[in-house]
Amino acid sequence: MDASAYKKLTTSRRYTYSYYRKVAEGSKPTLVFLHGFPSISYDWVHQVTFFQARGYGLIVLDMLGYAGTDKPTDPSAYVGSGLAKDVVDILDAENVTKAIVVGHDWGSGVASRLVNFYPDRVAALAFVALAYLQPTPGVDFATFAAAAKQLAGYELFGYWTFFSSEGADKLIESRFDSFFSVFFPSEPSLTREHLGPFGAYEAWIKSDRRSPLPGYMTEADKQRRREVLLEGGFAAPLCYYKVMTQGLEAADSKNIPKESAEVKQPVFFAACKKDTICLPALGYTSIAASVRGPVTTQEFDADHWAMLSHAEELNDALLGWLNGLSD
Repeated sequence: MDASAYKKLTTSRRYTYSYYRKVAEGSKPTLVFLHGFPSISYDWVHQVTFFQARGYGLIVLDMLGYAGTDKPTDPSAYVGSGLAKDVVDILDAENVTKAIVVGHDWGSGVASRLVNFYPDRVAALAFVALAYLQPTPGVDFATFAAAAKQLAGYELFGYWTFFSSEGADKLIESRFDSFFSVFFPSEPSLTREHLGPFGAYEAWIKSDRRSPLPGYMTEADKQRRREVLLEGGFAAPLCYYKVMTQGLEAADSKNIPKESAEVKQPVFFAACKKDTICLPALGYTSIAASVRGPVTTQEFDADHWAMLSHAEELNDALLGWLNGLSD
């Protein structure tokens, strides 16, 4: 991704964003890519290369808290309505009336709130690993975690409490290799065993345990992410979890109009069969409950990072879906 193609914009909330921009050719639509945790805009490099060559417009954000974008440490800055407004401000600045939004991980959460609060700005949505995130007004974290455990049969979100605890950012920064090895695991079972259960991930990091890199990640790839993530620190990125555990997102969801909680736009869901946290079953359940527009799903033999490990397959699937939208 050409560094000269990055731009800066200060949104109406007074946060300055860094984002990659490519103007669409002819009548091609613009794709907005939203990454999650612990990630950077560069994680979409394979999709940028593929779709840029085909004339699509591109807006690829470094999300709030990451890389060249501002890094507030007040969790309230990360509520869905605010993040969605930031994206809309960027669309306005780039003269994009409607976009096709592609999200991964917490980026899928932002895409969900974008279509909830600003449905007229979203032509269609694609979700990778994490599907549409339903609004949960008034639902606390304990209830949410218990419901997920009942569906999965095991604990999924224990690490959220660690990420929300005092000093978690400094511990992660001091033992980055240990932290990184579970989020980008050599074996997907590591996330089930050491990320989901309450207390397990903190124990892993405190003991400085590590595992080899997955096949789709080189040492150079890891170093790129290490430099960017450690330069900015983890106090800001961890706010994506605090906003959930502190009930701020649940309170913010009360502002979503009832008619906007259901998605009427076309949806693509890339389900990752080896993802032991963002389970395909969770995605299918959410989509069935809340998506009323046409749905396309495709399963990938991937862990959480299909856009890296199965880039060619994912790109082809997205292109086929996009072509279908224009038929």
